[in-house]
Amino acid sequence: MAADPNTDYWMTADIAEHLGVKVETVRVYRTRGDLPEPDRMFGRTPAWRPETILNWQRPGRGARTDLHG
Repeated sequence: MAADPNTDYWMTADIAEHLGVKVETVRVYRTRGDLPEPDRMFGRTPAWRPETILNWQRPGRGARTDLHG
């Protein structure tokens, strides 16, 4: 079952499902600052609007910058 892009917010598990990774991987992205800031907090639970994640470029999914002199 894919994460529903028509819901108001995605939680960490929804993002993991969308990316095809483990929830822990999404938590690591957030800890490292690679994930966009949450659009909202529900208590201590971060939540993102689906479009925030859909417009975000996942780490390691772009051109390698270490090859340019």
